[in-house]
Amino acid sequence: MQRVRVVQYGLGPIGCDTAKALLEKEGVDLVGAVDIAPDKVGKDLGEVLGLGRKLGVRVTGDAPALFRKVRADVVSHTTGSFLKDVYEQLESAAKAGVCVVSSTEELIYPQLRNPGLAVKLDGIARRHGSTILGTGVNPGFVMDTLALVLTGVSRNVRSIRMTRRVDASTRRMPLQRKVGAGMKPAEFRKLVKQGKIGHVGLMESMFLVATALGWRLTATKEKVEPVLAARKRVTRYFTVAAGEVAGIKHTASGYCGRRRVIEMDLSIFIGAPKPMDSIEIEGDPKLHMVMPGGVSGDVATVASLVNAIPRVLESEPGLMTMLDLTVPRAFRAT
Repeated sequence: MQRVRVVQYGLGPIGCDTAKALLEKEGVDLVGAVDIAPDKVGKDLGEVLGLGRKLGVRVTGDAPALFRKVRADVVSHTTGSFLKDVYEQLESAAKAGVCVVSSTEELIYPQLRNPGLAVKLDGIARRHGSTILGTGVNPGFVMDTLALVLTGVSRNVRSIRMTRRVDASTRRMPLQRKVGAGMKPAEFRKLVKQGKIGHVGLMESMFLVATALGWRLTATKEKVEPVLAARKRVTRYFTVAAGEVAGIKHTASGYCGRRRVIEMDLSIFIGAPKPMDSIEIEGDPKLHMVMPGGVSGDVATVASLVNAIPRVLESEPGLMTMLDLTVPRAFRAT
């Protein structure tokens, strides 16, 4: 089987873990690494990853120059949540004819908030033979793709409800910061309104599900509220006093006329009891799947990115969603 040549674009916590996972995959060569952090640019990737050995891959802050210099098949992209912020990064890879697997949450359903950019990026990718996919755990799997797979054994789906509860204390620092750990409630609400904190991608998941099931949503409702700590909580990164924000509760509903067809309930907070993922389908037959403990977000996000690579490489060029690719599965399982 032909070897896959990968560039890791973004070396934050998820990017570094993804690079390490790629190094463990037989048939994969890491041929480049991109990051703009001054303490990483110019260093050997092995040093940045803390491997105690050199890989012969030097981190660069100039992605277009790297794409001109190095032949790559795919970019593992882990730099940001919003399409507008990462568009030029994706465009540079697409113009180089390199495929992209990205953790950018808005890419799960880019038509929702950035229809113009989505059309533009799709055109560039098609012209240059690049396939671009946004994927991950949430959004990307537990509250959209997995739910859709489950509907495959229901003859008539009338509604679907997805619930996810995550103990943020087990997650990486950027995630704890993003859900407002340690903030005062007023500050939390202010930053949510400014779009500076909170979960990204819940509405993208909703519209992906609706599109797949043929529901044309006539109305949606969305609410983001802080979850306050009942007592002092201490994580590796934050100390949260009683009454301070421990995390978020993010809910959304989608309607076809007066009928509520989609319900989504996401809670991510420090000390969340009994983490879990649940999917309930009102249909024929009724279905209810519960995963006690829930899907481990950080580990599974890395796996989602790595496992998507073969499916992206076998796909037609263009800006794709999880609806366009074959069934998610492990990449060369051992």
